[in-house]
Amino acid sequence: MKSSYELAMERLNKIAPASKLTEEQKRQLAELGSKYAAKIAGREIALQDEIAKAMAAGDLEKAETLQQQLVKERKSLQAELERKKESVRS
Repeated sequence: MKSSYELAMERLNKIAPASKLTEEQKRQLAELGSKYAAKIAGREIALQDEIAKAMAAGDLEKAETLQQQLVKERKSLQAELERKKESVRS
């Protein structure tokens, strides 16, 4: 007897079969992942430092603005990464 998960996966594979990735595609995807992880980490470090300075100075409004900027940049970089990964998979 199959689990719900197994049945759902079978249906999904009928709709959109999983494609096999070549070794080159796997390497490119891994490279993209590490490149964007480094970009995101760099922006987080820079902005966290700015947020800490703003908090120490008592400028809560600037700290909030920087926090929102951090979230926006992280989402933007994640979206860019997904677009590039999808192009590699195609």
